[in-house]
Amino acid sequence: MNQPIAVLAGTPVDTQMGVDVLTAAGLHGIAYPLSADPREQTLFQVSTPEEKQRFTRELLKKTMADGCTKAFVYCNSLSSSVDFPALSKELGMKIVTPLDVYVDLAPKYSRLAFIAANAQGLGGIERTLMNSNPNLTTLSAGILPTVFAIETGMDPVELIKQERLVELTEWFASCGMEALLLGCTHFPYFKKELAARVSLPLIDPADEMVAMLIG
Repeated sequence: MNQPIAVLAGTPVDTQMGVDVLTAAGLHGIAYPLSADPREQTLFQVSTPEEKQRFTRELLKKTMADGCTKAFVYCNSLSSSVDFPALSKELGMKIVTPLDVYVDLAPKYSRLAFIAANAQGLGGIERTLMNSNPNLTTLSAGILPTVFAIETGMDPVELIKQERLVELTEWFASCGMEALLLGCTHFPYFKKELAARVSLPLIDPADEMVAMLIG
């Protein structure tokens, strides 16, 4: 059996999505959601840095006690709110987050749009992209209501229509953006249906995260 990998994310829904990504790659993930729902996760993310580090440190220690030596953080806003590099060094645990992918991604573009669940996610993604490519021009939007809709299991086609995602994506395109980064790990839920309806390429960091995890 594969050595278990801890999957950390904001809610049970996106944590299970992370487990599913690892399962598809032939890896054994164990779910460790930090919150019960998106609103609770947002409140966690705006708590003090000390509180967030303490809570996440204790959770990671639990995953290590359960036999995990690696962690797969399948949540952009969580990755932006917690200092995972510091925890990785402190605990001696390999931790991969979406932000690791964006460091390599940013130099490939001159104009990039991205969407995330909330401003915490947007800020972390923007900081990572700009530190990697200071000349990058970006446009972004936080769309937490879309995350709520995903959590209810709404049909992706209906969700895209309700949340006006085609209009939003085409607005990014009209502003000269070269691609749209799906900066929330909930968003692959509608990726296939949205990609069929828009002209802008969509970027999902999941495959690159898995490669980093096993590399």
